[in-house]
Amino acid sequence: MIGYAFCGSFCTHKKSLEELRKLKENGYDILPIMSDNVYHTDTRFGKAEGLIKEVEKITGNSVIHTIVDAEPLGPKISLDALIISPCTGNTLAKIARGITDTGVTMAAKAHLRSDRPLVVALCSNDALSANLQNISILLERKNVFFVPMKQDDPDGKPHSLVCEFSLLRGTLDGALMRKQIQPLFI
Repeated sequence: MIGYAFCGSFCTHKKSLEELRKLKENGYDILPIMSDNVYHTDTRFGKAEGLIKEVEKITGNSVIHTIVDAEPLGPKISLDALIISPCTGNTLAKIARGITDTGVTMAAKAHLRSDRPLVVALCSNDALSANLQNISILLERKNVFFVPMKQDDPDGKPHSLVCEFSLLRGTLDGALMRKQIQPLFI
């Protein structure tokens, strides 16, 4: 079973959903997880309730969104891998610093303590500034793998990085073999 977690970066949810569908179509059993913000926030990109229903329909499983429900993901519920897609800079910073205050950060903590791969699909407007140090910390951490990323708007958002969602499956395959696919920055 693969865990698939959604964080903010609401403008990228559509691309993430496409990858979620592909994983399901390829036979993966998927346990969906959402941050509290995603689970409860309506945005110009869509209603929270609609996203929850779509994710549950694709996966056939109920969304985990609380710290209490995510805590068993390491010791009691074994996941082959956990994907965070999209992963915001905020969540990335919390994982790098060991902060557990959402269902997603709890899922990551619980999962990593079992020495299984965590795949990070980063989408952050401050990845090349405030979050660059957190990327570095997690690149050095065992069992953390990044979906290759690029600057999506170097002129308008010079510190922003967005993962290449089409490389999520390849990153997962590499992570399951404990290898980071390259190049990391495209």
